[in-house]
Amino acid sequence: MAQTILYLIVAFILFEFVLSKVLSVLNLKTWDQPLPAEVKDLYDAEKYAQARDYAKANFRFGAISSTISLVITVSFLVLGGFAWIDTIARSFSDSPILQALIFFAILGTGSSILSLPFDVYSTFVIEDKFGFNKTTPAIFVSDKIKNILLAVIIGGGILALLTFLYLLLGDKFWLAAWAVVAAFSVLMAMFYTTLFLPLFNKLTPLEDGDLRQSIENYSSKVNFPLTNIFVIDGSKRSSKANAFFSGLGHKKNIVLYDTLIQDMTTDEITAVLAHEVGHYKKKHVLQSIVLSILQMGVMFFIFGWLVGSPLMAEVLGAKESSFHLSLVTFSLIYSPISLVLGLFMNLFSRKNEYEADAYARDTYSAEPLISSLKKLSVNHLSNLQPHPAYVFVNYSHPTLLQRINAMRG
Repeated sequence: MAQTILYLIVAFILFEFVLSKVLSVLNLKTWDQPLPAEVKDLYDAEKYAQARDYAKANFRFGAISSTISLVITVSFLVLGGFAWIDTIARSFSDSPILQALIFFAILGTGSSILSLPFDVYSTFVIEDKFGFNKTTPAIFVSDKIKNILLAVIIGGGILALLTFLYLLLGDKFWLAAWAVVAAFSVLMAMFYTTLFLPLFNKLTPLEDGDLRQSIENYSSKVNFPLTNIFVIDGSKRSSKANAFFSGLGHKKNIVLYDTLIQDMTTDEITAVLAHEVGHYKKKHVLQSIVLSILQMGVMFFIFGWLVGSPLMAEVLGAKESSFHLSLVTFSLIYSPISLVLGLFMNLFSRKNEYEADAYARDTYSAEPLISSLKKLSVNHLSNLQPHPAYVFVNYSHPTLLQRINAMRG
């Protein structure tokens, strides 16, 4: 039975890999098609060639990196790599909590070492070649160290707590585990901007002027509970622009990338924020959090049902059951469900984007939002007419053309 499950897991990994590559090839071919009239003016011939070359470079890089990842993952599964690491972890301690921490520390370290050359190449070769990269080696190293520390402190803390709850409650632990992870997700949504973002970026209040006045006037008009307007120094890592708001309840922080302020007019930035306000007014953020928590509940319920089975360790070639091995096996078994749920979540997200666009159009104006979306597409060297199948599987937002037609329709 364990061997059969292992073969099914490997088959799905291969299926997902082939699906991803087929969709990527289809999407790459759309660059050779003529652009629709609505977006034809966005790229001149030189810029369009640059955008197409950027897409091809990322495609080639993705094909190589994902193939290497596939070979390593399948080999690790078939040759009993997880069982080998489990043996190492058990040799250090008899404590199930320490074993789990050591097991995932080894996995995480190995994964980080293997992915490092690809991260370096992506940042300092591809992104640099096409004018996006602003990251210095010092910032790159600093980011890596901070991410590792956060993974150790937060990830390790949650893993230790979940393992403890399992040892305490057995297969009934799923309810307590669900509560812990759900609470953490809510706290992240509430305090991400004030607690975690400053670890990586400098946030400064938006200075007084036309832009701040425009944002405050609009927020007052639609009764948006604006607390702070920050400018983030995104330009120290990339020339790509963005904006978002964070916080739950009656405290909202708007965060503008400095690159966004450089590239867009006051009307365009206000329109972008009107779109974000639309998400708040339509309760999309709350809905997404609730859906995510419900999905977690289903996931933990199924995991709680399977976690104690010896089969979960046998699938990975191990003889002794453990919480951490069950967690790995479950994550692999759950992957097909996750893929299907992801499709529905993308559908839900695209619907919400249309509604937020419509809100911005009705409460502010469509044209500056359309203009800002065009600028963002050019800024990111985006594909203006991606393949429908690629969009269906991978896009959380409608395409630029779909959004323009919806706002003007």
